[in-house]
Amino acid sequence: MIRRFFLYLNLTIFLNMRKFYLLMLGLLLSQQYNGQKQDQNIDRKGLIKKEMKSFTNRMTASNVNPNTLNYDLQYQRMDLTIDPAFNSVSGSVTSHFKPSQAMGSIYFDLTNVLTVSQVQYHGTSIPFQQLATKEVKIDFPASVPANVLDSLTIQYSGTPDPVYSTVMTGSQGGNPIFSTLNEPYGAQDWFPTKQSLNDKIERFDFKITTPSQYNVAANGKMMSETSLPNGKKLTFWRTMYATPAYLIALGITNYTKLNDTMGNPPFPFVNYVYPSTSLNSGSMANIQWTKQIMDAYENYFGPYPFRNEKYGHMEYINGGGMEHQTMSSMGSWGKSLIAHELAHQWFGDKVTCGTWNDIWLNEGFATFGEHFANEKLLMSNQDFMNFLSGQINYITSSTGGSVYVPDSGLSSIGRIFDSRLTYSKGGYVLRMLKWMLGDASFYQALKDYHARPALAYNYVVTSDFKVSLLQSTGKDFTEFFNDWIYGQGYPTYTIKWRQSGNQVIFNINQTQSHSSVNFFEMLLPVKVTGTGGQTAYLALNNTSNNQYITEAVSFPVASVQFNYEYQIVEKNSTVSQDNTLSVSSVDKEDFGLYPNPAKNELYIKGINKAAEFSIHAIDGKLIRKDIYQPGKSIGISALIPGTYIFTVNDKNIKFIKH
Repeated sequence: MIRRFFLYLNLTIFLNMRKFYLLMLGLLLSQQYNGQKQDQNIDRKGLIKKEMKSFTNRMTASNVNPNTLNYDLQYQRMDLTIDPAFNSVSGSVTSHFKPSQAMGSIYFDLTNVLTVSQVQYHGTSIPFQQLATKEVKIDFPASVPANVLDSLTIQYSGTPDPVYSTVMTGSQGGNPIFSTLNEPYGAQDWFPTKQSLNDKIERFDFKITTPSQYNVAANGKMMSETSLPNGKKLTFWRTMYATPAYLIALGITNYTKLNDTMGNPPFPFVNYVYPSTSLNSGSMANIQWTKQIMDAYENYFGPYPFRNEKYGHMEYINGGGMEHQTMSSMGSWGKSLIAHELAHQWFGDKVTCGTWNDIWLNEGFATFGEHFANEKLLMSNQDFMNFLSGQINYITSSTGGSVYVPDSGLSSIGRIFDSRLTYSKGGYVLRMLKWMLGDASFYQALKDYHARPALAYNYVVTSDFKVSLLQSTGKDFTEFFNDWIYGQGYPTYTIKWRQSGNQVIFNINQTQSHSSVNFFEMLLPVKVTGTGGQTAYLALNNTSNNQYITEAVSFPVASVQFNYEYQIVEKNSTVSQDNTLSVSSVDKEDFGLYPNPAKNELYIKGINKAAEFSIHAIDGKLIRKDIYQPGKSIGISALIPGTYIFTVNDKNIKFIKH
């Protein structure tokens, strides 16, 4: 469901708050990245600033404009004249659209700072109004029928309002620069479009006229560059992939063009960089490193989504980077930033968050891309462990906050683009899923997610990802998402253990940092080390408090280590040996259901006489009611995979059917 929201905020107060927020962000990030390269700190601070920048001044914007819901915007052609020495645009945008219902007028998002001079429809000028709501309302001479492709052209000109920083002008090496950044609501600041998160533009053409000394970078594939009279040049880019309006972008200056190939089979790798950058060996080496991370991502994430066009970068004057589709805008060249923006091409560009509540589907996944790059390409194992430890310390530096942005948080840019929650915790949620599923199943699930026909090149929400995981793995992660995406906080564990013969007995207790989660049901990573250096790696399925679990270990145990590779988020947990634990402690446990997860059969302990039991779906629907006979198994092979609630003698426990 698309949620409407409005941002009412005094600009002056906000700008002061933003300075404070960025100061605090810098302090937090210095802790988060302790021991890592300084360029990663700079990149991340610039990254967050980038994500917030355009949002900063969207005081009355919303996820969706209801006036644009009655048509599908299928194609736009931008014919603009731009001189980067001047912060102005002039020309036209032609839009092809298909109404979903008969309509006598149509709306486009466009700031009223720019002036519309004419709207042409079938070769004739027709009436229009520029509204204070940053819309253009166009009236047709007769009702336009539903489901018939139609088109019109809006001619306009003007200087984009600099307060919004969507269109950025500056200089490098004494040469002017023109750069754009639309996220989340900036597209309307420089061209008429439809920027709600529900309708991608299937095809987009850029035809940009500039003074001949400048080069134009944009989404898609370079179609032509044509010399014009009077020292002008026409540059034509085209993208044939569906694109959200907020990912449409231009860069104009005297770029050095670097045309190369990457991937196997190869596709274009195109970089437009400042002349000074092309002479910087460090920056150029990092740009070339993009080929390595592309190869790795294609192996683990699946084929690059825009192979028919290109991948590359255009340098721009904002800090950090922005994942513009097929051509990320870059303000610096750290490898972690390159990895982050490239990961967005799968997660954020191919599949795009359908509401700003779900922004973690963009930023959490891209942050996981940083995890991946650090683990596979950039760091030693010890450095990567230090990185993960720093991430956990940062995530648990506050006791609350959900990855999913609640409606109450949509009025705060700091909440939507929260470094701790949207980025770091969102990224760590994926690492925890990887731990629970195993690498092979996890990466296959990621490939499946962005390849599903209903999701590929479309908008997605959190429930789409959860359903996709179920389809890929047969496992229902409803409880996990309730705890880690919608819930707040983290667990703290008290784990006691004792060896008895060839068994190790564990007693597990858990507390939660926030009341929104009453229990984190998790697989707990435990490493057992023997007196002779032997090792055993265990995954303890913790489904209840004061739980006893026994595991077979064939060697004398010297030590037990919990969360040994920082597989999960937790804080201040303790592990200790307790010689009072015994096998009888497990047998005397009041109530238990095992195995959990289960495939075909369930067993009960702690119930010694016949008793009525029931099984309910997670939504409360009764699935089965029967009589339990002690010592007998309960067949569940007929249940579909998912999470259920088992009830007997007023005792309840959740179990997962594989």
